[in-house]
Amino acid sequence: MANTLKKPEMVLIDLDGTLVDSVPDLAWCVDETMKALDMPVRGETKVRNWVGNGVPRLIERALVDQLDGSPSDALYAQAAPIFMALYADNASKRSQLYPSVIEGLQWLKDQNIRIGCVTNKDEQFTLKILKDLGLFAFFEIVISGDTLPLKKPDPAPLLHGAK
Repeated sequence: MANTLKKPEMVLIDLDGTLVDSVPDLAWCVDETMKALDMPVRGETKVRNWVGNGVPRLIERALVDQLDGSPSDALYAQAAPIFMALYADNASKRSQLYPSVIEGLQWLKDQNIRIGCVTNKDEQFTLKILKDLGLFAFFEIVISGDTLPLKKPDPAPLLHGAK
């Protein structure tokens, strides 16, 4: 007896590290923030190792120049608005789609599979990136990090997207 896999009705896809390499923009903003604070730039290689736990944690890691540890509250309070202002204007200038992303999304659409994007990135940045990189129209729903009270890894965003 053949084991057949049912076609999914919907696919929920993450943004950063799945569809888009956003590290170049994040690294540029980290380095410009460091310059504004008269601190050494950190570079894309370090930033690539620091991403994955949200912008606040990325800023903390950049300020202490390591994966663990935290800066003083005063230094963080100085750096965060600088970074956020830079990122608001630079969220999609250097970021790039991974190979075959458009083709993959189009294939899902051609199969009549509904597509949603679920990310921990704040909506203001998520929508800008999706629109600027030509992805927004593929998604039936976009759930950002500030859409719901809970973020991934909590299942709430995925359950919300699946409704």
